[in-house]
Amino acid sequence: MTSTADLSAAELELFVAGPVLLAGDPGLAAEVAPFTTTHTPAPAVVVGATCAADVAAAVRWAAARGLSVAVQATGHGLPSALSGAVLVTTSRMAEVTVDPAARTARIGAGVRWRQVIDAAAPHGLAPLSGSSSDVGAVGYTLGGGLGPLARKYGFAADHVRRAEIVTGDGELRTVDADTDPELFWALRGGKGSFGIVTALEIDLVPVARLHGGGVFFPGSAAADLLHAYRAWAPTLPEETTTSIAVLRLPPDPALPEPLRGRTVVHLRMAHLGSAEEGAALLAPMRAVAPALLDGVGEMPFAAVDAIHMDPTDPMPVLDRGTLLRELTAETVDALLAAAGPDVDVPLVLVELRQLGGAVGRPAAVPNAVAGRDAAFSCWVLGPMFPPVAGIVPAVVDSVVAAVAPWSTGRALLNFAGSVTGAEVGALWDEADRRRLLAVKHRVDPAGLFTHGHVVG
Repeated sequence: MTSTADLSAAELELFVAGPVLLAGDPGLAAEVAPFTTTHTPAPAVVVGATCAADVAAAVRWAAARGLSVAVQATGHGLPSALSGAVLVTTSRMAEVTVDPAARTARIGAGVRWRQVIDAAAPHGLAPLSGSSSDVGAVGYTLGGGLGPLARKYGFAADHVRRAEIVTGDGELRTVDADTDPELFWALRGGKGSFGIVTALEIDLVPVARLHGGGVFFPGSAAADLLHAYRAWAPTLPEETTTSIAVLRLPPDPALPEPLRGRTVVHLRMAHLGSAEEGAALLAPMRAVAPALLDGVGEMPFAAVDAIHMDPTDPMPVLDRGTLLRELTAETVDALLAAAGPDVDVPLVLVELRQLGGAVGRPAAVPNAVAGRDAAFSCWVLGPMFPPVAGIVPAVVDSVVAAVAPWSTGRALLNFAGSVTGAEVGALWDEADRRRLLAVKHRVDPAGLFTHGHVVG
């Protein structure tokens, strides 16, 4: 009898319900298309998984041939071309089931946050989604997950109840704090180091509306705004989560006319108290400079994308982040000197996100999310278009270097950028890194999962 280990890639189709694609096959380009188009994925084999059994079959097939395995849901998280790998795409695994009484949702590996938001909203509930509802829910959560409700509720990973995962031996496991506490700890914050998560059960929070949105100011007011933000943000209650960014916007007709082709400062806010409280809290920042566009007000949680207004079209970018232990006047001056509106640099965004509150406290069920000791996250994004693509990496690095005196030396995993191997491992302290590696060696002894943010 022929075993799975003896099958060719074409024969793998007998073991999976989804498509199996090789180089040159119709539909391959669309199947592997990433959101971040800096890299063009070129895996050896692509398996379009429809269920956990498909994932397990693909992992066993790859293991038998000594091939590495990668996973892609929405294409936001892959930093390399995947040469010679088996890529499992999970976009077909898009089931969402909400239990309003338990305030939980079960989400499949290919689910985007928009699906969860829309399923939870009729029950007055919300997930701890991120700044864009177009991002894959599972990958975002496994990497920590820092969203507009973070200071009140913490990281998305803090609210995972159980996970279903295919590990390096091709077995499907259901893990929680009781069945495999070490793997459950590692998954929530350690991202894709241990296998392919096929489903998560997550908590939903009782949020139906908020007072939030964004205010766009002229870039010429950047110094006044960032210094005001430095003093203002630490005074806010945990019910308020904020960020501020210097944006260099293209002359895109799809943008509102006041923003088109301009360098602007974008202040974002999500407040879970009343409209009156939210307006009073924001008043000091509104007074700093005249707004180009003010979109802060009452909104249903389902409209949460309006806070950050993240782009929805794929583009080639390079990003890198760092965590700040404090945001001083000198930090702001250094950031403005490196990437302020008066500096001619090819960047899309330089952003500060306020941490603290629930983000700074351990999860009720401990997990591997790193970075809780930081006060702010600093994130830099550059366009990898010609002719600037050759200099963007150095420019991005120079901005991160400019704030290094105030950095913890680490970054949030989802904001770390294209780091690999030992660079990923360095995001944790030595004790947690060794603990993560011990779990990886147990559940992926052959080292199949090497792509993306994998601890090393």
